[in-house]
Amino acid sequence: MTDPDQAPQGSPATRRFAIRVDPQFRGLFVLFGAGRRHDYVQIGAGSLTVRLGWLFRAEIPSSTVIGVHHHADMVGGWGAHGWRNRWLVNGSSRGIVEVDLGSPQQAWVAGFWPVRLRTLYVSLEDPGAFLRETAIRAGPAPRKAD
Repeated sequence: MTDPDQAPQGSPATRRFAIRVDPQFRGLFVLFGAGRRHDYVQIGAGSLTVRLGWLFRAEIPSSTVIGVHHHADMVGGWGAHGWRNRWLVNGSSRGIVEVDLGSPQQAWVAGFWPVRLRTLYVSLEDPGAFLRETAIRAGPAPRKAD
């Protein structure tokens, strides 16, 4: 959903994309303080914000994003978990996108635990719309010199 009131004057509108949570996990996510209103990826003027309730949050400068693409759907745990600067934030094993960062960024787990983030995998309800939006904001690829 687009929320132009959140974007500074003269900047692209802020877009919010819901994190996909399978129906069988929705009640559990709400019980743990996550849920539809609190689980999202937001593209704003100069930043990418990721929230999974209080379980995970990251504010990533757009300038550090070097790649965004569809990732083969994963099977496994749900929630927020990571290893070696790679974090999976999901409520589903479908609709996974991968966000690669040029330099490690700080994220927070459980509201107080700082972690390093270099690659983010996140399940989205509409991964195609997210990929299109990130491509639009990145602009055309630079042309190679002949």
